[in-house]
Order: sequence, then C-alpha cells, then structure tokens
Amino acid sequence: MSFFTIAAVQMPVSSLTENLSVMERNLDTLMARFPAVQMVLFSELCAYGAAKSQAQELGGPVEQTFCAMAARHKVWLIPGSVYVRDGDKLYNSAPVINPQGEIIARYRKMFPFLPFEIGVEAGSEFCVFDVPDVGRFGVSICYDKWFPETTRTMAVMGAEVILHPTMTDTIDRELELTIARTNAAINQCYFFDINGTGECGNGRSIIVGPAGDVIHEAGVGREIMPVEIDLARVRRERDKGLMSLGQPLKSYRDCSVDFAAAQDTPEIDAYLASLGALKKSTRNP
Repeated sequence: MSFFTIAAVQMPVSSLTENLSVMERNLDTLMARFPAVQMVLFSELCAYGAAKSQAQELGGPVEQTFCAMAARHKVWLIPGSVYVRDGDKLYNSAPVINPQGEIIARYRKMFPFLPFEIGVEAGSEFCVFDVPDVGRFGVSICYDKWFPETTRTMAVMGAEVILHPTMTDTIDRELELTIARTNAAINQCYFFDINGTGECGNGRSIIVGPAGDVIHEAGVGREIMPVEIDLARVRRERDKGLMSLGQPLKSYRDCSVDFAAAQDTPEIDAYLASLGALKKSTRNP
C-alpha cells in the first residue's frame, strides 16, 4: 500500500490553560468527519503550551490520555510534544503512538530554541519508525529543521515522511516555510510542518511534497487538514530524480568528500569559538 492519509490539526494553544481537552474534541470531530484518516499530527507543546511547570513524568497521565485517544480511534497519533522530566533533566519530547494505543518511540528535540528555550536539554537520538506495509516516517521538532543535518540523517535512514510539530509565534515564519520546502526537496520526502495558533503560534502550517511542492498552506486560524499522500511518489522521485532531474540522495551516497562541518578540526573549533556565547541580545547602551 502506497497511499496513506494523514490529518494535521492547527489549533489555538495557550500556556495559561490546559489544551488537552480541546485536542481530544478536535480528534473526535476530525475522525467523525474524516474516518479514512490513518494518522493525526498536532503542533509542538500543544497540550500545555510552553509552561514548564506542567512538565510530565514519562508514562504519566498525559501520555496515558494520548494513548487512549489513539486507541479509541485506531489511528497513529503524534500529539505534538510535551515537556518531560527524566531525573533532574527536562526534555521537549514527542511520543509516537500506534493504533493500539502503545508508545513505540519518543523523540527528544535535538535543538532547543536557545537562548530562549532555557533549561531544556538536547536529545541525542534520531526517531524513525515504520508503519507496516506503508513506509518509514521520521520525527523532528521546531528549531530542528533549521539544521539540515537532522532531516538529511533521517532521510538516509530511510524516512520518506517527516512529521514536524512546531510552535512558532515569531516573525521568522516566512523563512520557516521556505526551509520546510527546501528540506522536502533536497531529501525527496514529504514534510508536515504543523504550527499552533493564538498565544503559542501564528499558524501557517505547511504540508510539502517530495519535489518541494506546496500541497497545502494553512491560514492563521484553526484548521483540520486531512491529506492523502502517495509513498510511491517518494520512491519514484528518489529513483528517477526530482522532476526527473536531480537525485540528491544518490549523489550524497556516492560523494567521496568528508564534509568539514562534520569533523572536529582545530580550524573549525577556532572559528566556532570566535562567534561568542549563545545568549539573548540586550539593549544597546
């Protein structure tokens, strides 16, 4: 089976109140209207916004609610992310839940939005998972997409669809739309970049095809976006080339260069050190 239906939910998110009950209502409404949907994706930190005070324990009540939501509707569910405490460390974590209501993976954001997302640890493991008889999917979160190594690594691990919850409420959203399209094109994959609205997001979620083509760009309000994708398109374009032209993954595979950015050399270390500390800007004197 190469066809698969994913619904993305762009909804208002607040850090002052819980949003979990609204997520449940949106999922119930979505599945009643579009019963063909097989996977549902929400935005980053959707359940509680950016409130670190609401950080959850692994396997706690919120994850249990997510699991019940997936099992009730027999869908794959990526419920955005939540802040999770693991010992004395805090992570921005996105669970992947199968239609039986089981957590099969947890992705921890590799690039917290520093210097603004203070106190959040960086994850160190990529997340790819298989939907049986369909294909391979990858998960990243928000600022991760600004680092091309993240999507490229998942692509060379076989990911054909990147599921990317985000929480962007800043003026760089226009740039992020371009980055989402670029990530899709240079890795020949579908890219679902799903934002929140309201206090914790300015909307404009984007769903991109493996040639960098825009399948749908949302407005700034609430939207439910069911999209049927064709994984055969990814496989053909990776085989024959994007628009029957470039084949970037094959060229990457066949390249003999050890790229300098991936190496630990004195020259690179010296230049990166010269950039100074990672800190917030302050007012000019």
